[in-house]
Amino acid sequence: MIRTLIVDDDDLTRQLLAHVLERDGHEVVCVADGAEAIERLAAESFDLVVSDIQMAKTSGFELLAAVRRGQPDLPVILVTGYAEPAGAMDAIERGAVDYLAKPVDIQALRATAARAIERSRMPREPVAAAGEVGKRVMLSTSAPMLALYKQLAQVASTNAVVHIHGESGAGKELIARTVHARSRRASGPFVAVNCAALTESLLESELFGHERGAFTGAATTRRGLFEEAAGGTLVLDEIGDISPKVQGQLLRVLQEGEIRRVGGNTAIPVDARVVTATNRDLAADVAAGRMRQDLFYRLSVVTLAVPPLRERGDDLLVLARHFVARQAQELGRPAPALSEEAIAVLAAHRWPGNVRELENAMARAVAMCQGHVILATDLPSTVGAVGAPSAGAAGAIDADWPTLELLQQRYVDKVLAHTRQNKTAAAAVLGIDRRTLQRMPRP
Repeated sequence: MIRTLIVDDDDLTRQLLAHVLERDGHEVVCVADGAEAIERLAAESFDLVVSDIQMAKTSGFELLAAVRRGQPDLPVILVTGYAEPAGAMDAIERGAVDYLAKPVDIQALRATAARAIERSRMPREPVAAAGEVGKRVMLSTSAPMLALYKQLAQVASTNAVVHIHGESGAGKELIARTVHARSRRASGPFVAVNCAALTESLLESELFGHERGAFTGAATTRRGLFEEAAGGTLVLDEIGDISPKVQGQLLRVLQEGEIRRVGGNTAIPVDARVVTATNRDLAADVAAGRMRQDLFYRLSVVTLAVPPLRERGDDLLVLARHFVARQAQELGRPAPALSEEAIAVLAAHRWPGNVRELENAMARAVAMCQGHVILATDLPSTVGAVGAPSAGAAGAIDADWPTLELLQQRYVDKVLAHTRQNKTAAAAVLGIDRRTLQRMPRP
């Protein structure tokens, strides 16, 4: 039988976690504090630890550190009511097998516990602790971004080629910078180049350098970006736009770990981690013959998919308020609040330009705002407005004469659908608190 230690200072959470794992055959021991958990771990044998992070005395991170020192093969799952990307990455980097947000998804807990037990029987490799350099990450509380950052933390400390895929403006560069900052190469250079902005000959010279006299105007020998990024990270943005010739040269670098400068005959060893990024479907480019299949396989060792802003739920308002505060600070004025109408407009927009579009919209709104509150009219006209309910919807209500309670449930569902399940925005439209919305009965 699997013995599991559950650590949480909230009685209801302990009971819920224990009930779920006991149904899966675990023998569960519950304690309310990390210090007591450390004592139990010293005296008894356990196969799994599930611990809250924020506790009154000894935190989950302190408990995790104690486990790593004394029982490095014992899997620890951390649970938090304040989920955010930096915490997710810290948890994974410090040795936790996973980081779950409250309220805990029961199926996710069960699956994570099963994987943790299986992996605990496999040999572990030590993970180097990341430095404090560049720990700036995206503001986020959404599940898709937390999943992305947990995956990022797992691969950052390796030397694997990382490919970042996402729509324009979704934050691919920031993800690339975070990969570098969380890697063992954090103290080395971070070099980025936009492959789509250069012609084939210029890109070739930029990446690999050139010897004196290699072409007209090459008056001196010049090192390329692969050499400049030695000991660090080289980001190749818009990788899908490179020519077949440069594709072949890049493949050689990835396979052999060496480059040849333009006009040169000497192989030069290089030590730069390669991170690529694009909004294109590289698999489709391979099928269409625009990209070499062998290069595609080299580039897609690890793929990090950045979700678009419209799929990130409440992140929209978190980011909007952050951009408002930052823009107001730059202008030397108090940060205005977002009106309910403005929030509804933001929630209804599809944001094809993603985070970059939102940042620009908030900069414009702060500049146009004449009071202490941003109105819908302060937003760019391209953001749009919330449409009025259709006559068809009213007709459907009249057709079956629902009860007032059912009518309320239907209206709440319509608002949630309209805001794409963004509960903060929906609560603003409904004129209620977010917690009130969460407590409302659903059909």
